[in-house]
Amino acid sequence: MENISEQMRTSGFGMVAIGEGPDTSYGLAQCYGDLSPLDCVLCYAEARTVLPQCFPFNGGLIHLDGCFMRAENYSFYDEYEGPGDRAMCGNTTQKSSRFQEAARQAVNRAVGAAPSNKGYARAQVGVTGTSNESVYVLADCWRNLNQSSCRACLQNASASILGCLPWSEGRALNTGCFMMYSDKDFLNKKPGNGNSRAIKIVIAVSVVSSVIVLVVGAAIGHHVWKNRYIQKKRRGSNDAEKLSKTLNDSSLNFKYSTIEKATGAFDSSNKLGQGGFGTVYKGVLPDGREIAVKRLFFNNRHRAADFYNEVNMISSVQHKNLARLLGCSCSGPESLLVYEFLPNKSLDRFIFDQTRGKALNWGKRYDIIIGTAEDKSHISTAIAGTLTVEELFDPNLMLQNQRDNYIKNEILRVVHIGLLCTQEIPSLRPTMSKALQMLTKKEETLPAPTSPPFIDERTMELNDTCEDPCYPLNGDTFASIANVTLSSFYPR
Repeated sequence: MENISEQMRTSGFGMVAIGEGPDTSYGLAQCYGDLSPLDCVLCYAEARTVLPQCFPFNGGLIHLDGCFMRAENYSFYDEYEGPGDRAMCGNTTQKSSRFQEAARQAVNRAVGAAPSNKGYARAQVGVTGTSNESVYVLADCWRNLNQSSCRACLQNASASILGCLPWSEGRALNTGCFMMYSDKDFLNKKPGNGNSRAIKIVIAVSVVSSVIVLVVGAAIGHHVWKNRYIQKKRRGSNDAEKLSKTLNDSSLNFKYSTIEKATGAFDSSNKLGQGGFGTVYKGVLPDGREIAVKRLFFNNRHRAADFYNEVNMISSVQHKNLARLLGCSCSGPESLLVYEFLPNKSLDRFIFDQTRGKALNWGKRYDIIIGTAEDKSHISTAIAGTLTVEELFDPNLMLQNQRDNYIKNEILRVVHIGLLCTQEIPSLRPTMSKALQMLTKKEETLPAPTSPPFIDERTMELNDTCEDPCYPLNGDTFASIANVTLSSFYPR
């Protein structure tokens, strides 16, 4: 989904295939046709925060009130129907037969217009016998579909949502399209056509006489509105407000535009790596400092606590084995963490290097583990939810290569503690002080770890059932359906 970001900014649609052969991953995202560019970027950022909830399943399909996202391990681009197609009927207010007839007309009108209009159409039909009641419809196909597939998808969707009548609202969440009707005007406004010649003359004179004032006022107003709008969208808790206020008054604050320029607009050539929480890019600040920028998959609207936790915790830690946090940015469309750039890269480059790895024997590595744990344990006794344990498999440390049983037992104990620290349920994870105690007091009995939050495909195959809204996995459908569907709708 990282590769789709730029496409979404420019066109509101993106699709990508990464990898080769059976390891190829496919992704698609699109905003609805009536969404503004700013709303589209925010909706896409929101969808990216939801996508990790689909793990450990091999695919996910996400509908939000404004955009759509799908990721799979097979090419699904030609699909327009699937087992996950469904209707959602909202607002149980029962409407009159006249409203129902108007709804059918509006739906049919949108179905007929969308395929030849790049898959997008909107319709409004007044209810006969009333002066101010109408039915509003939006229909949108994913742009990768051809006209015939779009038409077939919308016909299926229309049949689904018309089944919601006589209720006042219905949505169809289909594999290749989205459709909605409502008695509320949920459509984003379009500028008027200005057909009256007299109105055109008046407007022209007004514009000519006040163009400077309008341009300056519009620029200032748009700038203020944009900042307030982004802050409103991203404000989800007191932690976010506290973070924003603190950063604005401190040296930790970086402008989003500064970081974007430093990384070459997050150019793929500057990409250093990717983890469970985001992608890391190399950048150069105007003063020449080299930095590593972590572009988080979530924004601080819903994950402010995690973001605030990481900023507070890491910025207060000074240790020779840890990268120093220089600051962050939370005022743009994405949350960014800015670290010092380590020219020698990460510790695993030394661990896996055949020459340099010999200098890091087990004794030195164990000292690093203990030293890092001691440095973090004094910060807080709370669970550090952003700390993770990487899976490092070094041939020099494989148990069969160790003749000393004492070293074997130490390695097994460290791995055991690492599994305890990455359990799926945070309350089961030991605190840093407890983890340090486990490392140093080797006579202490360790509890059995539960499942980690991210499970590989081999482990996933052991679970052949799942609870709604997941789809059950079996041999016939393992690589042909979206295993998780998540939908979230809010008033527009």
